[in-house]
Amino acid sequence: MVLNYIWVAFFVIAFIVALGKLIFFGDTEIFTQIINSTFDSSKTAFEVSLGLTGILSLWLGIMKIGENSGLINALSRWLSPVFCKLFPEIPKGHPVMGSIFMNIAANMLGLDNAATPMGLKAMKELQELNPKKDTATNSMIMFLVLNTSGLMLIPISIMVYRAQMGAVQPTDIFIPILISTFVSTLTGVLVVSFFQRINLLNKAMLIFLGGLSCIFGIIIYFFVTLSRENMGTYSTLVANVILFLVIIGFITSGLRKKINVYDAFVDGAKEGFTTAVRIIPYLVAFLVGIAVFRTSGAMDIIVNGIGSVVGFFGLDTSFVGALPTALMKSLSGSGANGLMIDTMKQFGADSFVGKTSCVVRGASDTTFYILAVYFGSVGISKTRNAVTCGLIADLAGIIAAIIMSYVFFY
Repeated sequence: MVLNYIWVAFFVIAFIVALGKLIFFGDTEIFTQIINSTFDSSKTAFEVSLGLTGILSLWLGIMKIGENSGLINALSRWLSPVFCKLFPEIPKGHPVMGSIFMNIAANMLGLDNAATPMGLKAMKELQELNPKKDTATNSMIMFLVLNTSGLMLIPISIMVYRAQMGAVQPTDIFIPILISTFVSTLTGVLVVSFFQRINLLNKAMLIFLGGLSCIFGIIIYFFVTLSRENMGTYSTLVANVILFLVIIGFITSGLRKKINVYDAFVDGAKEGFTTAVRIIPYLVAFLVGIAVFRTSGAMDIIVNGIGSVVGFFGLDTSFVGALPTALMKSLSGSGANGLMIDTMKQFGADSFVGKTSCVVRGASDTTFYILAVYFGSVGISKTRNAVTCGLIADLAGIIAAIIMSYVFFY
């Protein structure tokens, strides 16, 4: 129901703002622009889904090899001590644990295209355990908040955008993003655990969180010791090597178990097309709503209002120029990328605002897009507190990103 109210609010607020522009400012083009945005965003939604078809087929095929070879089950057993604490409703050793792990690992490497099909695979398996097929389970909510909080070790795409926009050091946002996304994910886990009354103060979780913190520390130390030029090269190399090793590992596992690897891949790939078609209506709904809200000028009003409030209390407002990216990030990844690029173009890639917009973009993921696609793929209409938990994690990530930007760049 929360998604329903938010979606309706996009249109109602956009209409009120547009009507105000027409009556008080004589803007006779505003409604034309809004209608044009609905056509453009509908086309974009279809193109996004169409573009996902091949990627979904590839990775669902790879996952099917891992499933048939028993590798997914092995990952599930290995992760069971930790994931059973975060997902107490999932039976021990269930294959979905492996799918969840693969999805989270792909997100951590900044491999969005690989993470989505793995996430959809995990949602399908979680839905098989769901006694109420239209209502999100606790496990689904925890899984999606882990996705929306966007834990990312290597922000490859953002570095590439900065390089294209002429940044002197495209990789200088790496450590601020790493810290911000860690804060966002940790907050998301804590909030969901609070709502679901999950006790995190146990040996397995403390060891896991401590180990994860050590990994983050080692990564930060490693990249700090690199030159600026080598940082981008090595981060991209590491991500792609690990990704290809995953593919080789799954295929090798299939060969060891003497299964028909090719047939297993084709069987899994067939699911890619049907999944891509199934998510089109949900993508159209939310991308159109977001486009209408943005085109009407409602987003600008919110940003300017926040800037005025911050200025009223005598605080520095240098970061306000990055807020459109921060707010759009929760709604649309492509929209946030567009605003991030536009901010760098307007203020300069190496300006404080330009760098801050990149850090807030990488601090967490696109909450509403992920909720719409993932829940839509399995027909969930009652999302319970998933939106609330996701937005709290988003807010924590944005605040951490702004603070880190002042620490590193101001």
